Amino acid sequence: MPMPPTDLPASRAAQALLAEVGRLDSLVVAYSGGVDSTVVLAASLRALGRSDTLAAIADSPALARDELLLARRTAAELGAELVVLPTDELAVPGYRANAGDRCYFCKRTVLAAVSHLAAARGYAHVATGTHRDDHRSAHRPGLRAARERGVVEPLATAGLGKAQVRAVAREWGLAVADKPGTPCLASRIAVGVPVTRPRLELVERAETAVRGFLSEWRAPVRDLRVRLLAGAFRVEVDAAAHRWLAGRPERQAELLDRIGRTMGLDDGALAPYRPGSVNGAAASGGGPR
Repeated sequence: MPMPPTDLPASRAAQALLAEVGRLDSLVVAYSGGVDSTVVLAASLRALGRSDTLAAIADSPALARDELLLARRTAAELGAELVVLPTDELAVPGYRANAGDRCYFCKRTVLAAVSHLAAARGYAHVATGTHRDDHRSAHRPGLRAARERGVVEPLATAGLGKAQVRAVAREWGLAVADKPGTPCLASRIAVGVPVTRPRLELVERAETAVRGFLSEWRAPVRDLRVRLLAGAFRVEVDAAAHRWLAGRPERQAELLDRIGRTMGLDDGALAPYRPGSVNGAAASGGGPR
Protein backbone atom coordinates (compact mmCIF):
# COMPACT_ATOMS: atom_id res chain seq x y z
CA MET A 1 0.00 0.00 0.00
CA PRO A 2 1.58 3.33 -1.02
CA MET A 3 1.88 5.76 1.85
CA PRO A 4 3.87 8.74 0.59
CA PRO A 5 5.81 10.43 3.39
CA THR A 6 4.33 13.84 2.81
CA ASP A 7 3.18 16.73 4.95
CA LEU A 8 0.52 18.08 2.63
CA PRO A 9 -1.32 21.27 3.56
CA ALA A 10 -5.00 20.80 4.34
CA SER A 11 -6.30 21.68 0.88
CA ARG A 12 -3.94 19.32 -0.94
CA ALA A 13 -4.46 16.57 1.63
CA ALA A 14 -8.20 16.90 1.07
CA GLN A 15 -7.73 16.68 -2.69
CA ALA A 16 -5.55 13.58 -2.35
CA LEU A 17 -8.12 11.92 -0.13
CA LEU A 18 -11.04 12.77 -2.41
CA ALA A 19 -9.10 11.41 -5.40
CA GLU A 20 -8.42 8.17 -3.53
CA VAL A 21 -12.04 7.72 -2.44
CA GLY A 22 -13.26 8.69 -5.89
CA ARG A 23 -11.59 5.58 -7.34
CA LEU A 24 -14.00 3.40 -5.39
CA ASP A 25 -17.43 2.51 -6.72
CA SER A 26 -19.29 2.53 -3.41
CA LEU A 27 -18.24 2.44 0.19
CA VAL A 28 -19.30 1.32 3.66
CA VAL A 29 -17.26 3.16 6.27
CA ALA A 30 -16.50 1.24 9.47
CA TYR A 31 -17.47 4.18 11.61
CA SER A 32 -16.69 5.10 15.20
CA GLY A 33 -17.61 8.78 15.39
CA GLY A 34 -13.96 9.76 15.87
CA VAL A 35 -12.15 12.22 13.65
CA ASP A 36 -10.48 9.58 11.42
CA SER A 37 -13.56 7.64 10.34
CA THR A 38 -15.60 10.85 10.18
CA VAL A 39 -13.15 12.34 7.66
CA VAL A 40 -13.38 9.15 5.56
CA LEU A 41 -17.17 9.32 5.72
CA ALA A 42 -17.21 12.99 4.77
CA ALA A 43 -14.84 12.29 1.88
CA SER A 44 -17.05 9.48 0.61
CA LEU A 45 -20.12 11.70 0.73
CA ARG A 46 -18.26 14.32 -1.28
CA ALA A 47 -16.63 11.99 -3.80
CA LEU A 48 -19.27 9.28 -4.21
CA GLY A 49 -22.47 10.84 -2.97
CA ARG A 50 -25.05 9.71 -0.43
CA SER A 51 -26.42 6.86 -2.52
CA ASP A 52 -23.02 5.15 -2.68
CA THR A 53 -21.96 5.87 0.91
CA LEU A 54 -22.99 4.07 4.08
CA ALA A 55 -21.70 4.30 7.64
CA ALA A 56 -21.76 1.31 9.99
CA ILE A 57 -20.92 1.42 13.68
CA ALA A 58 -20.41 -1.64 15.85
CA ASP A 59 -22.48 -1.35 19.00
CA SER A 60 -20.55 -3.57 21.37
CA PRO A 61 -20.29 -3.69 25.17
CA ALA A 62 -16.96 -1.85 24.82
CA LEU A 63 -18.55 1.21 23.19
CA ALA A 64 -19.37 3.94 25.70
CA ARG A 65 -22.97 5.13 25.44
CA ASP A 66 -21.90 8.76 25.10
CA GLU A 67 -19.72 7.81 22.14
CA LEU A 68 -22.60 6.07 20.39
CA LEU A 69 -24.83 9.13 20.85
CA LEU A 70 -22.11 11.40 19.49
CA ALA A 71 -21.54 9.13 16.49
CA ARG A 72 -25.25 9.16 15.69
CA ARG A 73 -25.34 12.93 15.91
CA THR A 74 -22.23 13.43 13.78
CA ALA A 75 -23.45 11.08 11.03
CA ALA A 76 -26.80 12.88 11.01
CA GLU A 77 -25.07 16.25 10.70
CA LEU A 78 -23.16 14.94 7.69
CA GLY A 79 -26.36 13.61 6.14
CA ALA A 80 -25.09 10.04 6.07
CA GLU A 81 -27.10 6.91 6.62
CA LEU A 82 -25.81 5.13 9.71
CA VAL A 83 -26.43 1.46 10.45
CA VAL A 84 -25.88 0.34 14.04
CA LEU A 85 -24.62 -3.24 14.09
CA PRO A 86 -24.87 -5.11 17.39
CA THR A 87 -21.67 -7.10 17.91
CA ASP A 88 -20.57 -9.34 20.75
CA GLU A 89 -16.81 -9.48 20.92
CA LEU A 90 -17.14 -10.95 24.41
CA ALA A 91 -18.28 -14.20 22.79
CA VAL A 92 -14.78 -14.56 21.27
CA PRO A 93 -12.34 -16.34 23.63
CA GLY A 94 -9.29 -14.52 22.27
CA TYR A 95 -10.93 -11.17 22.93
CA ARG A 96 -11.96 -12.06 26.48
CA ALA A 97 -8.51 -13.42 27.30
CA ASN A 98 -6.93 -10.01 26.61
CA ALA A 99 -3.50 -11.52 26.12
CA GLY A 100 -2.10 -8.65 24.07
CA ASP A 101 -3.83 -9.32 20.76
CA ARG A 102 -7.36 -8.37 21.83
CA CYS A 103 -7.63 -5.76 19.07
CA TYR A 104 -7.14 -8.42 16.41
CA PHE A 105 -10.17 -10.38 17.62
CA CYS A 106 -12.17 -7.18 18.01
CA LYS A 107 -11.43 -5.90 14.50
CA ARG A 108 -11.99 -9.33 13.01
CA THR A 109 -15.45 -9.46 14.58
CA VAL A 110 -16.38 -5.89 13.69
CA LEU A 111 -15.08 -5.99 10.12
CA ALA A 112 -16.83 -9.30 9.49
CA ALA A 113 -20.13 -7.69 10.49
CA VAL A 114 -19.49 -4.60 8.36
CA SER A 115 -18.38 -6.72 5.38
CA HIS A 116 -21.54 -8.82 5.61
CA LEU A 117 -23.59 -5.63 5.62
CA ALA A 118 -21.72 -4.32 2.59
CA ALA A 119 -22.32 -7.54 0.68
CA ALA A 120 -26.01 -7.60 1.61
CA ARG A 121 -26.51 -3.99 0.54
CA GLY A 122 -24.40 -4.25 -2.63
CA TYR A 123 -21.54 -1.94 -1.66
CA ALA A 124 -18.20 -2.60 -3.32
CA HIS A 125 -15.77 -1.75 -0.50
CA VAL A 126 -15.38 -1.44 3.25
CA ALA A 127 -13.13 1.35 4.53
CA THR A 128 -11.57 2.06 7.90
CA GLY A 129 -10.16 5.28 9.34
CA THR A 130 -6.63 3.87 9.51
CA HIS A 131 -4.11 6.59 8.66
CA ARG A 132 -0.42 6.64 7.81
CA ASP A 133 0.76 7.05 11.40
CA ASP A 134 -1.12 3.91 12.47
CA HIS A 135 1.18 1.87 10.25
CA ARG A 136 4.19 3.27 12.07
CA SER A 137 3.01 2.00 15.45
CA ALA A 138 4.88 -0.94 16.89
CA HIS A 139 1.81 -2.80 18.10
CA ARG A 140 -1.35 -2.68 15.98
CA PRO A 141 -2.83 -6.21 15.89
CA GLY A 142 -6.08 -4.84 14.48
CA LEU A 143 -4.32 -4.03 11.21
CA ARG A 144 -3.83 -7.75 10.58
CA ALA A 145 -7.58 -8.30 10.75
CA ALA A 146 -8.09 -5.48 8.26
CA ARG A 147 -5.58 -7.01 5.84
CA GLU A 148 -7.31 -10.37 6.10
CA ARG A 149 -10.63 -8.75 5.23
CA GLY A 150 -9.18 -6.75 2.34
CA VAL A 151 -10.61 -3.46 3.57
CA VAL A 152 -9.44 -0.20 2.06
CA GLU A 153 -7.64 2.55 3.99
CA PRO A 154 -8.15 5.80 2.06
CA LEU A 155 -6.39 7.99 4.61
CA ALA A 156 -3.24 5.88 4.68
CA THR A 157 -3.22 5.31 0.93
CA ALA A 158 -3.53 9.05 0.30
CA GLY A 159 -0.59 9.64 2.66
CA LEU A 160 -2.47 11.37 5.45
CA GLY A 161 -1.20 11.12 9.01
CA LYS A 162 -3.08 12.24 12.09
CA ALA A 163 -2.11 15.90 11.71
CA GLN A 164 -3.37 15.98 8.11
CA VAL A 165 -6.59 14.19 9.09
CA ARG A 166 -7.35 16.87 11.68
CA ALA A 167 -6.37 19.59 9.22
CA VAL A 168 -8.82 18.24 6.63
CA ALA A 169 -11.52 17.98 9.30
CA ARG A 170 -11.01 21.67 10.11
CA GLU A 171 -10.92 22.57 6.42
CA TRP A 172 -14.31 20.91 6.00
CA GLY A 173 -15.72 22.36 9.21
CA LEU A 174 -16.32 19.00 10.89
CA ALA A 175 -17.45 19.26 14.50
CA VAL A 176 -15.10 16.45 15.56
CA ALA A 177 -11.94 18.08 14.18
CA ASP A 178 -10.42 18.49 17.64
CA LYS A 179 -12.14 15.56 19.34
CA PRO A 180 -9.71 13.64 21.56
CA GLY A 181 -8.99 10.04 20.71
CA THR A 182 -11.50 7.75 22.42
CA PRO A 183 -10.58 4.09 21.96
CA CYS A 184 -12.91 1.42 23.24
CA LEU A 185 -13.48 0.77 26.93
CA ALA A 186 -11.56 -2.51 26.71
CA SER A 187 -8.38 -0.52 26.05
CA ARG A 188 -8.50 0.57 29.71
CA ILE A 189 -8.14 -3.00 30.97
CA ALA A 190 -4.58 -4.16 31.51
CA VAL A 191 -3.20 -6.97 29.40
CA GLY A 192 -3.76 -10.23 31.25
CA VAL A 193 -6.91 -9.06 33.03
CA PRO A 194 -9.81 -10.79 31.23
CA VAL A 195 -12.34 -8.52 29.58
CA THR A 196 -15.86 -8.94 30.96
CA ARG A 197 -19.05 -6.95 30.63
CA PRO A 198 -19.02 -5.91 34.33
CA ARG A 199 -15.46 -4.63 33.99
CA LEU A 200 -16.35 -2.61 30.88
CA GLU A 201 -19.35 -1.10 32.64
CA LEU A 202 -17.21 -0.35 35.68
CA VAL A 203 -14.63 1.54 33.64
CA GLU A 204 -17.36 3.56 31.93
CA ARG A 205 -18.94 4.52 35.27
CA ALA A 206 -15.56 5.43 36.72
CA GLU A 207 -14.63 7.72 33.83
CA THR A 208 -18.02 9.41 34.04
CA ALA A 209 -17.38 9.93 37.75
CA VAL A 210 -13.94 11.47 37.10
CA ARG A 211 -15.36 13.89 34.54
CA GLY A 212 -18.18 14.77 36.90
CA PHE A 213 -15.78 15.41 39.78
CA LEU A 214 -13.52 17.66 37.71
CA SER A 215 -16.54 19.48 36.29
CA GLU A 216 -17.79 20.16 39.83
CA TRP A 217 -14.52 21.95 40.57
CA ARG A 218 -14.35 23.57 37.12
CA ALA A 219 -11.03 21.84 36.48
CA PRO A 220 -9.93 21.60 32.85
CA VAL A 221 -9.64 18.13 31.33
CA ARG A 222 -9.39 16.90 27.77
CA ASP A 223 -7.91 13.40 27.94
CA LEU A 224 -8.66 10.99 30.75
CA ARG A 225 -8.60 7.26 31.30
CA VAL A 226 -9.40 5.07 34.26
CA ARG A 227 -7.15 2.04 33.91
CA LEU A 228 -8.18 -1.23 35.49
CA LEU A 229 -5.12 -3.16 36.61
CA ALA A 230 -4.78 -6.40 38.56
CA GLY A 231 -6.59 -5.53 41.78
CA ALA A 232 -5.93 -1.80 41.41
CA PHE A 233 -6.88 1.21 39.32
CA ARG A 234 -5.09 4.22 37.91
CA VAL A 235 -6.66 7.55 36.97
CA GLU A 236 -4.78 9.19 34.11
CA VAL A 237 -5.50 12.78 33.11
CA ASP A 238 -3.91 15.23 30.70
CA ALA A 239 -1.19 17.68 31.76
CA ALA A 240 -3.52 20.57 32.68
CA ALA A 241 -5.78 18.42 34.86
CA HIS A 242 -2.79 16.66 36.40
CA ARG A 243 -1.23 20.00 37.40
CA TRP A 244 -4.56 21.11 38.86
CA LEU A 245 -4.89 17.97 40.98
CA ALA A 246 -1.21 17.89 41.96
CA GLY A 247 -1.56 21.39 43.36
CA ARG A 248 -4.60 20.39 45.43
CA PRO A 249 -3.71 17.25 47.41
CA GLU A 250 -7.05 17.26 49.22
CA ARG A 251 -8.98 17.21 45.93
CA GLN A 252 -6.72 14.48 44.58
CA ALA A 253 -7.36 12.32 47.64
CA GLU A 254 -11.08 12.97 47.38
CA LEU A 255 -11.11 11.96 43.71
CA LEU A 256 -9.20 8.74 44.30
CA ASP A 257 -11.47 7.87 47.22
CA ARG A 258 -14.58 8.44 45.09
CA ILE A 259 -13.27 6.36 42.19
CA GLY A 260 -12.08 3.64 44.54
CA ARG A 261 -15.57 3.35 45.99
CA THR A 262 -17.04 3.34 42.47
CA MET A 263 -14.75 0.49 41.43
CA GLY A 264 -14.74 -1.40 44.72
CA LEU A 265 -10.95 -1.14 44.95
CA ASP A 266 -8.72 0.36 47.63
CA ASP A 267 -5.50 0.59 45.62
CA GLY A 268 -5.57 3.58 43.29
CA ALA A 269 -3.19 6.20 41.92
CA LEU A 270 -3.15 9.36 39.83
CA ALA A 271 -0.82 9.62 36.83
CA PRO A 272 -0.30 11.72 33.70
CA TYR A 273 -2.26 10.48 30.69
CA ARG A 274 -0.24 8.19 28.46
CA PRO A 275 -1.87 6.48 25.45
CA GLY A 276 -1.80 2.70 25.56
CA SER A 277 -0.22 2.61 29.00
CA VAL A 278 -1.75 -0.77 29.90
CA ASN A 279 -0.81 -2.53 26.65
CA GLY A 280 2.32 -4.02 28.11
CA ALA A 281 1.21 -4.22 31.71
CA ALA A 282 1.57 -7.66 33.16
CA ALA A 283 -1.49 -8.61 35.13
CA SER A 284 -3.11 -11.76 36.30
CA GLY A 285 -6.67 -11.90 37.46
CA GLY A 286 -7.79 -9.51 40.16
CA GLY A 287 -10.15 -6.63 39.89
CA PRO A 288 -13.91 -6.81 39.96
CA ARG A 289 -15.65 -9.33 37.78
